[in-house]
Amino acid sequence: MNSEKETFQEKNFISKSLFYRLSQFFGFLLGARFFVAFLLTFALYVSTFFLFNQDENFRNFVFDFKVHGIIFCTVLSILAGGIINQFYDFEKDHVVKPFRTRIQSFIKQKYFLYVYLAFTAISLGVAGFISYRVFIFFVIYQFFMWFYSHKLSRIFILNNVTFVSLTLYPFFGMMVYYETFSKKVLLMAIFLFLILLCIDIVKDTLTKRADKAFGYKTIATVYKDKTAKSIIIFLIILTMMVSMKLIAKTGISGFLSYYFSAGLFVMIFCIYFLLNNSKRGNFITINILRFWVFVGIIAMLLNGIEGKL
Repeated sequence: MNSEKETFQEKNFISKSLFYRLSQFFGFLLGARFFVAFLLTFALYVSTFFLFNQDENFRNFVFDFKVHGIIFCTVLSILAGGIINQFYDFEKDHVVKPFRTRIQSFIKQKYFLYVYLAFTAISLGVAGFISYRVFIFFVIYQFFMWFYSHKLSRIFILNNVTFVSLTLYPFFGMMVYYETFSKKVLLMAIFLFLILLCIDIVKDTLTKRADKAFGYKTIATVYKDKTAKSIIIFLIILTMMVSMKLIAKTGISGFLSYYFSAGLFVMIFCIYFLLNNSKRGNFITINILRFWVFVGIIAMLLNGIEGKL
């Protein structure tokens, strides 16, 4: 009888220990925003090979270790940025993201900081090994990621513009590396900047109360709901205008032409949901826009494969 009881207690202990370790693992993934980093890495590879790097063949691209090194540094920098951001936003996340914060609580904050320092050091070490210019590029990137989390995330307008700019910074780096400057690339960058800006501002409308309580000045906290939504709708209309310019003036073809054409109707749906003046409408809008960014990456991939065949 005692033997059975001990066996049961042992199994229960193993089960709790396994749950604790898994919770730590998922807490780390969420804290580092691993899934966001994975999506950005995928987008960076797709855009690098099919948009910026138009002359090099696939074999040369695969063995271009300098490019892979830059993307590796970018991934580590994004993970480090996610960690330092959740460190500064920890109190706010308790209110806005209670489930994620609960999982992250299985790991002490000091361990997140250790990983942040390790990722930063490894990233800068690899960047320095590639070239001093790449090193400077990532020093600037990591400094502004820290400065955004520490200070800029609470400053009106700068918080949204800086967040979107930091998201696009690695893509700008690849564009400079390959010296791919064209009207099409510029308009696509403006399109992506506007759609990400819309996502960030809509996100602020969903976290308005917490932002106000913790001193974050956003468009949603400074202006009334009607004004904030008018700004978002104006940005969506600008995005639609850029899409039409891309279709009409750059000779864009294939899957990307379908993407930008269909995007006009997607934007109209977003405006419709925003005009509903409800939190649910905002939630649907932000998820539609996020999904449409992902569709854009897939469209670029398919368009690139079609062009390379």
